[in-house]
Amino acid sequence: MDGSYLTNPLVFLVQVIFGAFTLVVMLRFLLQLVKADFYNPVSQFVVKVTTPPLRPLRRMIPGIAGLDVASIILMWLLKSLELALIMMIGGLGTSLLPALIWSIPELISLFINVFLFAILIQVIISWVNPGGYNPVIGLLNSLTEPLLGPARRIVPPISGLDLSPMLVMIGLVLLKMLLLPPIQLLVGSPFR
Repeated sequence: MDGSYLTNPLVFLVQVIFGAFTLVVMLRFLLQLVKADFYNPVSQFVVKVTTPPLRPLRRMIPGIAGLDVASIILMWLLKSLELALIMMIGGLGTSLLPALIWSIPELISLFINVFLFAILIQVIISWVNPGGYNPVIGLLNSLTEPLLGPARRIVPPISGLDLSPMLVMIGLVLLKMLLLPPIQLLVGSPFR
């Protein structure tokens, strides 16, 4: 009875701690990818938090074609460790190999969710405080513009109403629905 009583809180803590840090590492990777303003206070926070674990990894793992491969490896290792701890807490074993494989669809899901939530937050801020500036708004614009820009060319604003966020969010949800189940099935992930 004690094990099941403590299992959910422990799993929750592992998910919050590892999930938050994995998200920050992913944000660093994505902000580098879209060439966001790294003088932005939010960017500075992301850099300061992620530099200690990335510095030694970058000595061993060089970037390839402008991609920060060390960040990708760190995300993968963090998510794998999170899943391994969850499996251990849940009594499903202690092997790291399945967690390394099962973390791949989890990272793809997180990647898609980052864009979904960034667009959603951007839309909500545009309703609440249109035209206002905040450091977060600048980063959200940098992050989402590679997706929203092409969508605006497909569906230009109608009577001042920009429908491109809705189009992109529908596309992202469809991508998640079509891409993740086959990958999860392929890797035999129990986290569906």
